[in-house]
Amino acid sequence: MVQKAKILLVDDRPENLLALEAILSALDQTLVRASSGEEALKALLTDDFAVILLDVQMPGMDGFETAAHIKRRERTRDIPIIFLTAINHGPHHTFRGYAAGAVDYISKPFDPWVLRAKVSVFVELYTKNCQLREQAALLRLQLEGGGSSGVEGSKETAGLLAELSARLAAVEEQAEALTKQLGEESADAAVVATAAHLERKLTGLRRALDALEPGTGGGAPVLPAQG
Repeated sequence: MVQKAKILLVDDRPENLLALEAILSALDQTLVRASSGEEALKALLTDDFAVILLDVQMPGMDGFETAAHIKRRERTRDIPIIFLTAINHGPHHTFRGYAAGAVDYISKPFDPWVLRAKVSVFVELYTKNCQLREQAALLRLQLEGGGSSGVEGSKETAGLLAELSARLAAVEEQAEALTKQLGEESADAAVVATAAHLERKLTGLRRALDALEPGTGGGAPVLPAQG
C-alpha cells in the first residue's frame, strides 16, 4: 500500500482551514493543520510534506517570513509552497511571494477545482519521487552485490529500470497535461512558476534514472535529492 502524502495547511483562521480541508479531502491524503507560522515550522521539523498551502496575512510571523524560514532549512527548502491571500496588493505583492520561494500565489476567493488540481500534481510528484528513491536504493544494493547474480540478476535489474522509467513517464505525462491546461486558461506568472518548478524536479529524476542505465560508467547511481 502506497503511503499517503502529507499536505500542510497554514492559516490563523479555523474557518479557512475547514474550507481547505473540504476542498482537498477528495485527494485522500493526510491533511495537517497549523494555525501560525511558528506551528508550521514545528511540524516541518519532524514530518515530510508534499506541498504547503500558506496564508500570507497572519498575526505575528506572516506567510512571507514563514516561507523564508522554510527555504533556509536544508530539510524543507525544496517543499513547494502555494501562497493564499485574501488581499491583492498588485504585482509588487505577488512578486514578493515568488521572491520568498513560492511556486504559486493564489488570491481568495479561488476556484476549488483549480487549487485541488494544482495540489494533486505536487502530491503525485512527491509520491513518484518517493517510489523512485526507494526502488533506486534497492537497485543500488543489487548493483553493489546484494542481489542475484548472472543472467537472473541482469533480468531483475532490467525489470526494475523499466518499472522506474514507466513510473516517471506517468508523472511526466500528468504534469505536462496540467501545465498545458493551466496554460490555456491563464498565462500569468503563477503558471510559469509552477511549470518551471515541475520541470526542474522531473529533469532531476530523469537524470538520476538515466544514470542507472547500464554502460553509463557512473558506478553506483546517485539518488535524487529529498523532496
